[in-house]
Amino acid sequence: MKRPNILLIHSHDTGRYIQPLGHAVETPALMRLAQEGVSFRKAFCVAPMCSPARAGLMTGQMPHSCGMTGLAHRGFALNDYRQHLSFTLKKIGYATALVGVQHLASDVSQLGYDHLAALGTAPPGHPPGTVLDAPGAEAVVQAASDFLNDPPDQPFFLSLGFFETHRPFPPPDLRSLHCLPMSPMADTSDTRRDMAGFLASLQVLDEGIDAVLDCLAATGLEENTLVIFTSDHGPPFPGMKCTLSDQGLGVALIFRGPGGFDGGRVLDAQVSHLDLFPTLCDLLAIPRPGWLQGKSLLPLLRGECGQLHEALYGEVNYHGAWEPQRSLRTVRWKYIRRFASRREPVLCNVEDSPSKSLWLESGWPALELAEERLHDLLLDPAERENLVMDLAHSTVLDELRQGLERWMLASDDPLLNGRIPAPPGTLVNDPDSVSPGEALLTAEAWERRHA
Repeated sequence: MKRPNILLIHSHDTGRYIQPLGHAVETPALMRLAQEGVSFRKAFCVAPMCSPARAGLMTGQMPHSCGMTGLAHRGFALNDYRQHLSFTLKKIGYATALVGVQHLASDVSQLGYDHLAALGTAPPGHPPGTVLDAPGAEAVVQAASDFLNDPPDQPFFLSLGFFETHRPFPPPDLRSLHCLPMSPMADTSDTRRDMAGFLASLQVLDEGIDAVLDCLAATGLEENTLVIFTSDHGPPFPGMKCTLSDQGLGVALIFRGPGGFDGGRVLDAQVSHLDLFPTLCDLLAIPRPGWLQGKSLLPLLRGECGQLHEALYGEVNYHGAWEPQRSLRTVRWKYIRRFASRREPVLCNVEDSPSKSLWLESGWPALELAEERLHDLLLDPAERENLVMDLAHSTVLDELRQGLERWMLASDDPLLNGRIPAPPGTLVNDPDSVSPGEALLTAEAWERRHA
């Protein structure tokens, strides 16, 4: 059987906020993809920030296992770039291509792609392909179309990264100013305008995806191409991105194409970005590399089981600053633990925005954060009520505490031994800073300050 082409489309900061997952927005291209493919309604990334999330997607490992405990453009890196999906596919004869955003390496050559395009212009002093680049959707679509119109002779893996819906947003459509901000944001004129900017960016993303899918059909490649769409993590608003809530970890995940990914089906089992790599291995009938920590989605797809995972795990280490957290999610329960002694919000780990300004002005910096949180995801899906002190849930709490510790031990989580140092040469924020753009320190300077 001829091996399928693989087109992996990934966006920035979109989470699940798309039409096929029930939101009142217009994303017709993604809606068409879902109606023709298979949607996983409860898909999650492994970390609610860019590089660690993408590391989970592309290596099939948790950030603390693959080494990506912070942001690549600040110097964090994978332990072994040969564990990237592109290398495994190259070994079995795939031509590999990267178009657009990647956010896993300051030097894109480390990722092993045969073909590179629309990476943007490197800032002074940075190598080509640096993750600081932000190619626009128009350039990404053109480069993807050029590739699809002149495809290689062998099957290909095309990683297509859109910068949208990352900040800064394009000017909003005035009609969008009548939108409703995402929970947990209050409905104010500033948050509506902020949300309208997100929706404008989402429209650009969907139009770009539409153009690429049209090109795929026009070139005759559609029938033998597995299209996968996902986002790295949740949207860039306070209480979402960089939090271990479902709004931070929840992502869209849609497959369409060979292998049974058709029919407009919707699957409700909780699944992880870690499952992508083993799924492709099983679909292509190749051995799974020993480092993979996820499971193949094919048994779910074929109706051979109802659930793949009893529990899924999430983590935060560094975004701007050190803020160590771990989470365990079952179908019913969410348990989150903060590991540092700090109990105030780490403000610089949330991107600057009108929505953040509202929180800053409304007392957010003075909030006291709980060391542990327990949420009933069926009775409290917004994760508002912390049940840690509720004696009626003490048995569940103890089980989840033990489950998280077992997982940390089994995955050799270095957090069990205390703070995970930032690698030499990386840049971090002081946790007391307000904005991610201020008070940048080298890892060495930060270590001296907190020795």
